[in-house]
Amino acid sequence: MAEVEVAILTPDPAVGEYAQLWPRVLARLQATLRNEGIRATPTPWTAHVDDAAGLRDFAQVLPLLAWSYHLDHARWLRACATWRRTDLPMANPAEVLEWNSDKRYLAGLAARGVAIPHTAWTPDPSRARLEQFFDETGADELIVKPSVSGGAWKTQRVRRHSIDEAVAAAAGAGDMLVQPYLSTIASEGETSLLYFGGQLSHVVNKRPVPGDFRVQETFGGQYTLLREAPAAALELAAATLAAIDAPLLYARIDVVPDAEGRWLLMEAELIEPDFYLGVDPARGAGFARALRAQVPG
Repeated sequence: MAEVEVAILTPDPAVGEYAQLWPRVLARLQATLRNEGIRATPTPWTAHVDDAAGLRDFAQVLPLLAWSYHLDHARWLRACATWRRTDLPMANPAEVLEWNSDKRYLAGLAARGVAIPHTAWTPDPSRARLEQFFDETGADELIVKPSVSGGAWKTQRVRRHSIDEAVAAAAGAGDMLVQPYLSTIASEGETSLLYFGGQLSHVVNKRPVPGDFRVQETFGGQYTLLREAPAAALELAAATLAAIDAPLLYARIDVVPDAEGRWLLMEAELIEPDFYLGVDPARGAGFARALRAQVPG
């Protein structure tokens, strides 16, 4: 089996907050792919925004570490347009990378029958707008986060008495997504279903530390491998993938039950998701095989 070379897009070098983390994640991906005869070469996504010539010789281009795109979304959209126009072998497709970068995609999935939390978008998270949302939903707490975000960036859990602080913190973050806070995040956790090549690989339950609501590892989130997905969560994930209807090499579908036990889609992560390889019994072998099937060499 001949070795093939793929590109893994990495953060903007000017964004220093990721400099210590992404090389470790890259090394884990490289080791996994090496077992399938795939050499993974890192390159910043910001080096290929208006000219994709530097990516043409790769068998596949993977945006798995393009973590900083939400900090310069206009440039990300420009890059996606370039990659789409030059017909690069992107995984996932460039049009998916564009669409999935703004959480308004949730509204599109909801229109296709996918269950999501009660959600509103506002360009102005003013006191009046947040008070209105409290009144409309009857929620005790809200989640307010940018429509273009990543890693819980500027994501807030808001109570009525903290509206003014939330409005101030949201300044300059663009359009905001507003949802009722689901207390089941703390009691049941968020469940992630990982798909490689359209096949379910593994299922992970993520819980925040007591008193927090963020499940990301950087905030102390605890990850546990599940032997199988809850049946209703699996049905929702399948419905989500069917509604997306695109050739996806990989997908992470994040779902949560509400207080009545109805499963809701929180995110469909199709750009640079954490695959949670640390708790994957196969350590990413399913991803490597799916990629190798696309680039047989």
